[in-house]
Amino acid sequence: MPANTIDEMVTTLYEMIQDAGGIPLMGDRCVIEREKALDILDEIRANIPSDLKMAREIVEKRNEMITAGKREAEVIRKQAEELARQKVNDNDITNEARRRSAEIISTAEKRAKELMGAANAYCDDAMKRTEEAIAQALEEVRSSRVKFRQAARAESRTAEEAPQE
Repeated sequence: MPANTIDEMVTTLYEMIQDAGGIPLMGDRCVIEREKALDILDEIRANIPSDLKMAREIVEKRNEMITAGKREAEVIRKQAEELARQKVNDNDITNEARRRSAEIISTAEKRAKELMGAANAYCDDAMKRTEEAIAQALEEVRSSRVKFRQAARAESRTAEEAPQE
């Protein structure tokens, strides 16, 4: 079976159950290909770790963005300190350097906070979407499993109730 997303596999399983042939005189009871359904469920189980890996990678990218923002802020801070040291001899220049370095530090801190906020928002949104997709897939698998069990029980009962020839 080709590699699909969990959503595609659940959709395939759902369609397989939905399109399954009915059992005469049994209402909503149906027969599905057990091996095919089990193969799809196995593939879903195998792909869930990859979705979790993707969420971890998103967190790692967020951390890298935060680290890069901190490095950028540190570079700007060092530049401001160096500029301040160069201008320390002259009082007017010293005052200007202090004002400018405070501006640079403030700008760097604002930029770092913006980067951190954007990274946090992105990470939270991506993890939320991943969590929702996994939860939806899990719910669909559980629902399909219940329907499968019901169909199997009905098939068992039908086989037991069938007249012996």
